[in-house]
Amino acid sequence: MAEKIPLVSVIIPTKNSARTLEKCLESIKNQSYKNIELIVVDNNSTDNTKEIAEKFTDKVFNFGPERSAQRNFGVKNSNGEYLLIHDSDIYFNVDSVKECVELIEKNNADAIILPEKSIGIGFWAKVKAFERSFYIGNDLIEAPRFFRRKIYEDIGGYDENLTGADDWDLSIRIRQCGYKISRVKIQVHHYEGKIDLFGSSKKKKYYAKDVFEKYAKKYPSEFKKQMSFFVRFPLKMFIKKGLTHPFLLCCMVFMKGLEYLNSKR
Repeated sequence: MAEKIPLVSVIIPTKNSARTLEKCLESIKNQSYKNIELIVVDNNSTDNTKEIAEKFTDKVFNFGPERSAQRNFGVKNSNGEYLLIHDSDIYFNVDSVKECVELIEKNNADAIILPEKSIGIGFWAKVKAFERSFYIGNDLIEAPRFFRRKIYEDIGGYDENLTGADDWDLSIRIRQCGYKISRVKIQVHHYEGKIDLFGSSKKKKYYAKDVFEKYAKKYPSEFKKQMSFFVRFPLKMFIKKGLTHPFLLCCMVFMKGLEYLNSKR
């Protein structure tokens, strides 16, 4: 008798995601792990997001008002033993799902972190990639995206009252309940596009308002650590990377300072 291969439900929330969605869904379609159910939950897109999604799956839904609610809705309409919930600007390695399934079963884990590498166009995308390189392996910054379905349902999924820090919130609750989080080695690519240093702060401001007003009150201790510069950028790593890439480091500090000032306005 052939060994049963668990079904993995991949859930992608979208909102005017036409710029990145096709490549995201292609990377899911091309996975070496084949027992995958793809679900796209759109939030009233005004571009051709839905048309792109329908080329890859017949499970395209419309639901809102925010990504946390979209994610939970996707889970309710899925059938997988495992859940991979990520964003429409993520491009997966061909073995991402395979490695997640193998690791969660080998380690008897409950959730898996998929480390991200930023990619994009232009100099500031390079600076963003440099910034994200500091976060690899930092459990306070990286959050799990792959889950055992039972665990996800037991803790109630994403908090739909949160928008900007729903990933961190879920990670904290998983650990508070005593569940085990592991991490794969394979990185996914987070496509940043062409970063407008001043214009991109608008999106940051939108999510930061939720982080500073709701998440900070719910988890004051964790929030303080996550906002600490030298928790995000440990001193030894800061010095080492700074000596290797001093100009990138200076530009990163400038970019983060600008983001922080804009988020507080």
